[in-house]
Amino acid sequence: MSHGVNRRQFIECAAVIGGAAGLSRAWAAEPAAAEPEPLKPIGRAKGIHPGRVVWVHDPQVTDWQGPGDGHWYDEGRTSQQRVDAMMEQAVCNLTGEATVAKAWDKLFRHLNEQRGKGDVGYRRGEQILVKPNWVGMIWREGAVDPQAYMLIKRHDYMNTAPQMIIALLRQLVKGAGVAEENIVVCDTLAYLVHEYYGILHGQFPRVRYEDYAGKFGRKKVESSSLPLFWSCRPKDVATDYLPASFAEADYLVNFANLKAHGGTGVTLCGKNHFGSLVRWPAQEGYYNMHLASFSKATEVYREQVDLMGHAHLGGKTVLYLIDGLFSGKHPMDPTPRRWSSPPFDGGWTSSLLASQDPVAIDSVGLDFLRAEYDDFPRRSGADDYLHEAALADAPPSGTFYDPNHGSALERLASLGVHEHWNSPQEKQYSRNLGTGEGIELVSVRSA
Repeated sequence: MSHGVNRRQFIECAAVIGGAAGLSRAWAAEPAAAEPEPLKPIGRAKGIHPGRVVWVHDPQVTDWQGPGDGHWYDEGRTSQQRVDAMMEQAVCNLTGEATVAKAWDKLFRHLNEQRGKGDVGYRRGEQILVKPNWVGMIWREGAVDPQAYMLIKRHDYMNTAPQMIIALLRQLVKGAGVAEENIVVCDTLAYLVHEYYGILHGQFPRVRYEDYAGKFGRKKVESSSLPLFWSCRPKDVATDYLPASFAEADYLVNFANLKAHGGTGVTLCGKNHFGSLVRWPAQEGYYNMHLASFSKATEVYREQVDLMGHAHLGGKTVLYLIDGLFSGKHPMDPTPRRWSSPPFDGGWTSSLLASQDPVAIDSVGLDFLRAEYDDFPRRSGADDYLHEAALADAPPSGTFYDPNHGSALERLASLGVHEHWNSPQEKQYSRNLGTGEGIELVSVRSA
């Protein structure tokens, strides 16, 4: 099967991911893809309230003035109290429940019903894994001193915020009744630096924190014997296996970031699982995960669909979250950008997105990024993985998506619903307008 990427395009993509400023400017100058037609939902909406995505916006959550004013995660820069409130508003509005405890019980019960376990909630002792996006601390890119476990650059990069993770952990422990010992926080490719670990461990010392190297009290990520198979069926490559903590988990929380991306257009929940394998995405000897995901073609195989649809990744995910406190473009931005599009109007994005539908939440994230940036999120192919995921049972590429078996045996069903909003000003989808069974965006402004 053709991946829509030739040798020249792949070299360009690799150079951009390496931080080549010249190619970044060249890509920005390319003409944008044709404007997608709004309010044309495809796929099957997921969730207690199908297709619902909650957007919480709190302009007061941070008073960080930018580089030179400490770091955005320092005490007093990002308000933990206001982040806690954002997380509470997110889960309660997502489920329609008045309390965090009832919201989480409903989330667990819904997932268990969907995977054939019946109307049962969380049971004591079950394991929960939180997958943040800590690409700014990735082991091979030189931002972290591997001996000292301290940042030496990218100090203010747009990683999943420790304050956001604390807010989530507080809900799991205090609201859902999950013991700290039964929670794992892991990004397989990152060094969990002291700057973040000190904040997290100080609040939740018994949570297990896994990372690439496993130093200074962190646990080194290990592989399991549970395979993931790429549906393009590559030849002569090593088999991929999930990390042991992912394989052993009963539930996952996918906690991505709101970022544009020089290779894939956007990096949201779908791409967050590129950091859920115990190897570099383009590591020699393995299938190159960048090959199709970087393609500017349409109607082609996309690696994100296999990750979103794997039984022990997307199949276990009880909640999808996108940290939008700060946004920017990867890999060229070492610090976040203020946004000019409404309602941000020159401020930080200061947002949190939540959903049970992995396609819907990334569709909303993409629309936000398209409204702000005129380059990467608007390039051809940027939303192609969402078309493939929404129509995974009959995708435009013709791919037989089955990441759970070594050959094509059981095709994935639709993974969620995709559409584009009516306009950046109104931000309305078909369920908001009563015109279709697509996305419902619930907007919450924190007081």
